[in-house]
Amino acid sequence: MAGNKVWLDVPFGEKDEAKALGARWDSDARRWYAPRPGIAELERWAALPDVPDLLPGEDRSFGAGLFVDLVPSSCWFTNVRSCVSERDWERLRRMITGRAGRRCEACGQSEDRSAGRWLEAHERWAYDDAAHVQSLRRLICLCTDCHTVTHFGLATVQGRDAQAVRHLRAVSGLSARDADVLIEAAFELWHQRSRFDWALDLGILTRAGVTVRRPPAATERPGTAARELGIRD
Repeated sequence: MAGNKVWLDVPFGEKDEAKALGARWDSDARRWYAPRPGIAELERWAALPDVPDLLPGEDRSFGAGLFVDLVPSSCWFTNVRSCVSERDWERLRRMITGRAGRRCEACGQSEDRSAGRWLEAHERWAYDDAAHVQSLRRLICLCTDCHTVTHFGLATVQGRDAQAVRHLRAVSGLSARDADVLIEAAFELWHQRSRFDWALDLGILTRAGVTVRRPPAATERPGTAARELGIRD
């Protein structure tokens, strides 16, 4: 609480409802608040304790820089946002962007609404190719442009692959040939890993007191993604 402000955790999808009930937006803190204590209609969004800036077991040096970071199709829909409640996601998003100084950790850009550039959370995963365990190692703040590069497969489906390549080259200094080699290697690794089902390890979240929901079963994930993206076999 700052002054009479009472901070709230309002999921994005509920912001209009909270605003109608009296919540206000602090543009500096990038957070919703109740203008005074005791507004009963806003109590369901009462703030939960902040998550620590460094999650237990998190390695913030893991997966540094900008690269194509394809998630195996058998792991689709196991991202953090799909495995935690909307309120916990709000807590995590606030921590991730805040500790990054509200700048992309790959290219250094800040959020710019006029340019359609936002700050987004991205997961860095480690894959145990022998035990087939996908472990969350780090959460990183990326701008929309860098996030598009990391999800290059989705960018291709959306017709944004040329834009993604230009941004990758601009940030990394790669030649056109080297960028092509990097992307080809990422897709080859994706094909290899997509042959297997992976167990999910979200220990750095549960040890921080974040409640994790069970993701879709491995056999359901490719079909779920196809329906969400409108992909046909």
